[in-house]
Amino acid sequence: MRIAMIGTGYVGLVSGACFAEFGPEVTCVDVDAEKVARLTRGEIPIFEPGLDALVARGVQAGRLRFTTDLAAAVREADVVFIAVGTPSRRGDGHADLRYVDAAAVQVAKALQGYTVVVTKSTVPVGTGRRVGALIREANPAADFDMASNPEFLREGSAIEDFMRPDRVVVGAETERARERLAALYRPLALREVPMVVTSLETAELTKYAANAFLATKISFINEIADLCERVGADVQEVARGMGMDRRIGRTFLHAGPGYGGSCFPKDTVALMRTAQEAGSPLRIVEAAASVNDTRKGRMASRVMAACGGSVRGKTVAVLGVAFKPNTDDMREAPSLSILPALQDAGATVRATDPAAMHEAGKLLPGVTWCADAYEAAQGAHALVVLTEWNEYRGIDLERLGGAMAERVMVDLRNVYPRALAQSHGFTVHRIG
Repeated sequence: MRIAMIGTGYVGLVSGACFAEFGPEVTCVDVDAEKVARLTRGEIPIFEPGLDALVARGVQAGRLRFTTDLAAAVREADVVFIAVGTPSRRGDGHADLRYVDAAAVQVAKALQGYTVVVTKSTVPVGTGRRVGALIREANPAADFDMASNPEFLREGSAIEDFMRPDRVVVGAETERARERLAALYRPLALREVPMVVTSLETAELTKYAANAFLATKISFINEIADLCERVGADVQEVARGMGMDRRIGRTFLHAGPGYGGSCFPKDTVALMRTAQEAGSPLRIVEAAASVNDTRKGRMASRVMAACGGSVRGKTVAVLGVAFKPNTDDMREAPSLSILPALQDAGATVRATDPAAMHEAGKLLPGVTWCADAYEAAQGAHALVVLTEWNEYRGIDLERLGGAMAERVMVDLRNVYPRALAQSHGFTVHRIG
């Protein structure tokens, strides 16, 4: 089977490399010639554990290649995935579908023979039918079926999520399309991975509903954390007790500075806009998004309070700036709200991150970037733990404290047990 993957962003690149591992021939297409050249040389533009080796293996086996020639890739393909970006549209928060629409028209002009065209990007309900109409308008003779195949990849563990998913969701309404996509995913079927086959609209909404639910779960536990601080409870113990209930589950019950990244912020807003236009507003999702926005704005105040009410003239060390560990993604990261607020309040910020400093440097001017936690802590009056990278969990707290002017720790990820940090002389401020 031959696949054309339109777009080499996070979803397109990971999905293309993983499909190539299954055996099909995959051609990943991008308009950026420099990016295509880098990928062909084995230079991976994003940080995702294991992706460099996976891409190299596919290229070496001749099953994975990169090109700017969309027409050639589509002509040869049995399945075409549209995996371009769908950022929030300025002004109203709707998903911006200009790249999806442009790809659809280009794909239409190149189609030859029966092809399944699949939206892999996260798109609002109705986009699959919209894309199908665009293709028919641009090429009335095209022999194709539309399908939806949303991704459920977590940054930092995307390859594992693709290879061992909880389920595969396919929106396809003809037997030909269902059979072709079932054949593509047969390696997962052999592992008894469930395939949920449904309509285009249901598949599209399933993706948004899943992300909105997880975002709501995060906002919920963050509000419980605030309540814990008022009544003397421990949010980690509350979350543990809740998570043991199989109806609730343990995941996404970790209190912190709020969710970020490329998915939850934009997808919750896009879903809210779709629901409002449909006359069926999602009040719970609206509240979850509002809680998250407010929370990120309040985290800098927590740091200031830990420093006696002011950070003016003080140095603050920050461990981690990516929105989560094992990624260099800075989109909607809490650090983008917290660090500028500390700077505006008069603090000098020294920060470090194992993967995201290159990207963060473009977005956070005035921050001093350091090679590791110990360098960041030099002369600091407070230490803020903002991203829970594994390498920070085993840090030498005595050495860290010894580098600081004052041993004040603001642990926004609850990485360090209070008693452990206190045994090394830290005044500790945790979440919940």
